[in-house]
Amino acid sequence: MASPYAASPYVLSLLLLVSIPAVFLLAPRLIPPRTLPAIPDADETEDLALFRRAVLLSAAPSSPAALAAASPFKIGPLARAKPKVAFLFLTNSDLVFAPLWEKFFAGHQELFNVYVHADPAAALTLPATPSFRGRTIPGKATARASATLISAARRLLATALIDDPNNRFFALLSQSCIPLQPFPTLYRTLFADHNGGPRRRHRSFIEILDDEPTLHDRYYARGDDVMLPEVPYDRFRVGSQFFVLARRHAVMVVRDRRLWNKFKLPCLVKRKDSCYPEEHYFPTLLDMQDPGGCTKFTLTRVNWTDSVGGHPHTYQPEEVFGDLIRELRKSNGTYSHMFARKFAPESLGALMKIADSVILRG
Repeated sequence: MASPYAASPYVLSLLLLVSIPAVFLLAPRLIPPRTLPAIPDADETEDLALFRRAVLLSAAPSSPAALAAASPFKIGPLARAKPKVAFLFLTNSDLVFAPLWEKFFAGHQELFNVYVHADPAAALTLPATPSFRGRTIPGKATARASATLISAARRLLATALIDDPNNRFFALLSQSCIPLQPFPTLYRTLFADHNGGPRRRHRSFIEILDDEPTLHDRYYARGDDVMLPEVPYDRFRVGSQFFVLARRHAVMVVRDRRLWNKFKLPCLVKRKDSCYPEEHYFPTLLDMQDPGGCTKFTLTRVNWTDSVGGHPHTYQPEEVFGDLIRELRKSNGTYSHMFARKFAPESLGALMKIADSVILRG
C-alpha cells in the first residue's frame, strides 16, 4: 500500500514546472550582480590620511616655516609670494611632450609647479626634463571604467595643496595634452576671471553639462537607485575630466566624503560601457556646492567627431600645422582654449617646429 505522504509523479512534475520560472524571477534578487573591481581598502586609507593633511593645512593659517616643512617637495624655508598655477599630469606612459612644455614654462619658474601621477605599472623610459624632474608623487594603479582616475586626480590636488600655499589654480592634464597659448596668456586669463560678486572670487574652469544623451545610462551604471539619496538624477552632471580648479574648489574636492562614497562604487559588469565616473564626479560635486563659482566650460579642447571606443580623435604628425593650433584655440566660451588633446607621441617633432612661431606667440 502506497504511503499517503508520497507525492504522485504528476504533482512532482507540476512543482518542477512552477519552480523553474520562480528561480529565474528570484535569482537576480538573491544573487548580487557582478561588478567591476573596487578600489582597494588600503589605497582608500592612505588617500584619506593625505586628504586630511591637505584640508587641515589649507584651513588653518601656518607660518612659512611650518608650510615648508609640510611640503613633500621641500619648497624652502619661506613660502614664495607670487600666486602660482599647479600643473597636474595624470599619465600611464612617458611624458613625450615634455620638451614642448619646457618651452611653455621657460622664464616663468616662479609662477608654476609641476606634479606627476604615473601608474606604477607604466613603463617610463624617457629621462625627466628639468621641470618634471623629481616631481612625481606616490602613485597607485589607474584603470578606465573605475573611480581610480578620480582618486589619482584627488591625490594630485591634495599633494599640490600641501606642497605650496601659493598654488592658486590647479590644471589637470594628461600625457597627450599640449599647450595652445603662451604661459602669460594662460596666467592672465586665470587670474583676471572672477565671479563678479563683492568678494571677486576666482572661478574654476570646468565643463558642467546636464542635457547629454548618455546621462541616463551612466547614472545607472552602478545599479538602480545606488546613487540615492546623495545624488538625485536631476543633479547628476557630466563634463570633461580635464579642468582648472581654483584653490577653494581643490580643497572642496579633497574634503568631500559624501559624494565620493557613491562615485567610488564599482560599476556593474553588464554596464561597463557606460562607466565613466571621472567625467561625472567633479562637475556634479562642484555644481552642487558652488555652481556660481564655475565657468561651466573647459579650457581643454578635445575632438570627439570620430571617437573610437570612448577615445577622442588623435592628431597625427601630418595634421599638425599652424592652422590646426589656431582652430583648436577657438571656443564657444568667454575665453579661448588653452590646451588640447589628444596628440600622438609621433607628433612632437611637428609641434616643436611651430612652437615658437605659432603656439608660443599667441
